[in-house]
Amino acid sequence: MTDTGYRSTEPHSLVPVTVSPIPKPDKKAQKKRRTTDNIKFSIGAKLITIISFIVIFSLGSITALVSWLFRGDLQIAAEENNFESNRRSAAETEATLANIRSNSRILIQIVTAAGTASELGQEAVQSFFDENQQTAAIFFTAGAETNGTLINSRFFDSKEIDIDLAGSYRDMRIPTLRRAAAGETALLNATPHFGVSSLALFFPWKNGGAAVVFSPVSLNDSFGFGVNQSYLLNDSGDVLVHPDFELVRNGVSMADNAFTRYVRESSSKNFQTLHTDEEDVRHFAAFTKLNIAGAVVISTIEYDKVFEGITATIRRNIYLTGAVLSVCVIFIWFFSKTISIPLKALARAARQIEGGSFEVELHSKSKDELGLLTVSFQKMSKALGIFGRFTNRDIAIKAMRGQIKPGGLPKHATIFFSDIRGFTEKSENFTKVFGSEASDRIVFWLNNYLTSMVECVEKTNGAVEKFIGDAVMAHWGTAYTSGSPQRDAYNCVVSALMMRKALYYMNRERKANDPGDPPIRIGCGINTGIVTAGQIGSELRMEYTVIGDPVNLASRVEALTKPLGADILITEDTWEMVKSQFITEEMPSVTVKGKEKPVRIFAVVNFKKIDKGPKTMAAVRNMLGIETPDFAKVDVDADEKKYKIGGEAKKK
Repeated sequence: MTDTGYRSTEPHSLVPVTVSPIPKPDKKAQKKRRTTDNIKFSIGAKLITIISFIVIFSLGSITALVSWLFRGDLQIAAEENNFESNRRSAAETEATLANIRSNSRILIQIVTAAGTASELGQEAVQSFFDENQQTAAIFFTAGAETNGTLINSRFFDSKEIDIDLAGSYRDMRIPTLRRAAAGETALLNATPHFGVSSLALFFPWKNGGAAVVFSPVSLNDSFGFGVNQSYLLNDSGDVLVHPDFELVRNGVSMADNAFTRYVRESSSKNFQTLHTDEEDVRHFAAFTKLNIAGAVVISTIEYDKVFEGITATIRRNIYLTGAVLSVCVIFIWFFSKTISIPLKALARAARQIEGGSFEVELHSKSKDELGLLTVSFQKMSKALGIFGRFTNRDIAIKAMRGQIKPGGLPKHATIFFSDIRGFTEKSENFTKVFGSEASDRIVFWLNNYLTSMVECVEKTNGAVEKFIGDAVMAHWGTAYTSGSPQRDAYNCVVSALMMRKALYYMNRERKANDPGDPPIRIGCGINTGIVTAGQIGSELRMEYTVIGDPVNLASRVEALTKPLGADILITEDTWEMVKSQFITEEMPSVTVKGKEKPVRIFAVVNFKKIDKGPKTMAAVRNMLGIETPDFAKVDVDADEKKYKIGGEAKKK
């Protein structure tokens, strides 16, 4: 079965409900309700808000004052510490480079004087590498040709590096050696070539140029990797030493970095400023330019980390504020609940009434003004409950909420009419049997029937518009819809089948020949089309209704159920929307007054996808006790001449 958006219930288990529509509230009631809607907080909430403001303002002011007083001093201390760290790293770096250059020059001088292959030269080289184990190789030239290469094999073996990398690096850097011979000093990143942290310092010496490749272990230690981070760049912006070794390994250049450009363009040898990087993170950044190879040491510390202590203090103050505030709230809550609880009960009752539930229970426990208001409110709810039974509750609620505006709107709706067969005869029999009690008896009997019928309509998302004596008029897809005209039409037919089942079980449970509770058979007419839906009436009395030709046709189709021997008839427009879901049998076409062409009419048998129940109209008639009509002898209302039966019945 297609999902209709409601829970199907067997007719014999339907719980009778009382249909209690509410009257449209007058302008004074609407004004009062708008005034109530403007109340956003209870008295207790207002008291809590005031005390909360006082607590938050006082403790917040203290926190802000403390933060303001200490923030400046802390910033000055952080800047000085970062600047001092930068100067220290720069001094150690410059001393290290100068020492490496000086020692290398001495070694080259000894080797060139004694000869590389001489015993003295070999001893000098061995002694040098024993004392400088982080030195990988030394290259030097005399004139335009390379005439010296000193390699520390222990360095390459300890780091498991191919010793041939020294020769390939020397060959690759011949142009740099020549520039060194011309008087240029350069510091390069050799890490990408050797795969381990290494730098190459190129410098001039007496008769040519020289270079030393070494591991900057001592520099890594002096730069630090804590809150303050320092890194070394050469004159081209290449990263030589950095806490993030991947930048060094990959030979990253920071030449395009905004701060690097600022440093290179600055005429100052050392300086500090507040800098924001590409990721919008602020740093205190200091730099010192070295006297060797144009290198620069940069030290930074994140702005937010400087003030972590203040942030922690603020956080603790917030916790303290929360604790104090919690105590205040608890105290005020118990103090104000004698006022707020009755007011909240009245507010809930008002929302229940606005939602359509008028019978609310309120109990006054106080003898003050709130108690008097509660008693008055209880009386008002009972009065609304009585008046609420004289119109459609759901539609009135929608109108009260502004969901239904004055005026008419076109709606693709499905219209339903039902009528009790032989109601006049049954009414007369009540009068004969019960005399003066007949009115009460017939109203009780009729209300019991209408209760079940209304429940079937409401469970399928339909709206009962009115009761015309024993007749029921309802519609789907007007005040609210199930999503589409097809779904609304389907739900309407489902409602009619639910009514059939409900009456079947009600009649089966009735006592035989009981004059106070006679069996009921109904006829249902259903049509689908474009109608005009809206609030129609006068300033004093209005109702939400639907008008149009589809409404008239639905009423006339309902009148055909008796002569055609059917309890549920639908027009062709409705049938086109639901034919795939229900078993139907086509009745003889009918010529309706006002229609040029005969109207095709179908009797509804059952759901197609349900195994139980009737499968033909003959079975339906047998189940409900309806006589099979002889279509050839059917005589419709000759006075109004609304209908003309034509053709034989056809099965679909």
